[in-house]
Amino acid sequence: MNVSKVQFRWPLGMPLVRTLGDGLHELRSTIPNGIIRILFIVANKKMVLLHGFIKKTQKLSIQDLEIARERAKNYERKEEKK
Repeated sequence: MNVSKVQFRWPLGMPLVRTLGDGLHELRSTIPNGIIRILFIVANKKMVLLHGFIKKTQKLSIQDLEIARERAKNYERKEEKK
């Protein structure tokens, strides 16, 4: 998996990582039976994995994007309370 490449060589661009806006990024990786996507943010020098899925279509679904955005908001709220 490419998480370690991103973690130790940040920032990276295409084809491994695509920026989605608002601090959200998409890690792209392949496995024998499909394509994996992991949506993440970088906060306080940490890579925070928000949502992962096996991609079945060319376009990123709105539902997957919304799940990641909501989890990012929740993470940031928790960090503010610390």
